[in-house]
Amino acid sequence: MDQDAQARARGFGSRVGFGRQPALLIVDFTCAFTAPDGPLGADMAGPIAQANRLLAAAHAADMPVFLSAIAYDDPVAEAGVWRAKIAGLDTLVAGSDGVRQDPRLDRAAGDRILVKRFASCFFGTDLAATLRDLGVDTLIVAGCTTSGCVRASAVDACSHGLRTIVAREATADRLADAHAQSLADMDLKYADVMAVDDIVAHLAAAA
Repeated sequence: MDQDAQARARGFGSRVGFGRQPALLIVDFTCAFTAPDGPLGADMAGPIAQANRLLAAAHAADMPVFLSAIAYDDPVAEAGVWRAKIAGLDTLVAGSDGVRQDPRLDRAAGDRILVKRFASCFFGTDLAATLRDLGVDTLIVAGCTTSGCVRASAVDACSHGLRTIVAREATADRLADAHAQSLADMDLKYADVMAVDDIVAHLAAAA
């Protein structure tokens, strides 16, 4: 029995499922992260295409949609210790091309842009309060990076009592091993990691 199977046999990885009111969160598919030649970037064309399937389903179901971006007026003053770990944060200046949503995303006029300074979309933002005000009980998460901001946001979503669904093919990372391990870890402890096909089918049936 492999380690994943052993963990599940001990009670990890139970399903949380969907509640009554889902919302979609696309984490940091901004140009700084989706440009392969940038200091923070990688080729994320495939996951962006999968995210567009989620966006289409969310728009058809009239669900709340949030897209996040990391942006600083002054990275040196605002990014804190995190900047000591990641020099590329200096490129995430408010108003620059790097913090704009990737133009390949099929956004709608009502989609909300969430600006943050750190990994989790919940830390230092009003996301939790906004979701409560909207009656959201389920958060579908996609975006990048799987091992960083996606994972941090999924952990915090669970901590806020939200049923958390991570869209497997609509997440991306620079490192394949970190991507795979993060999906496995989230599925065991914080979220249901699901295929985009299954998420889209559920949203269509619910709508």
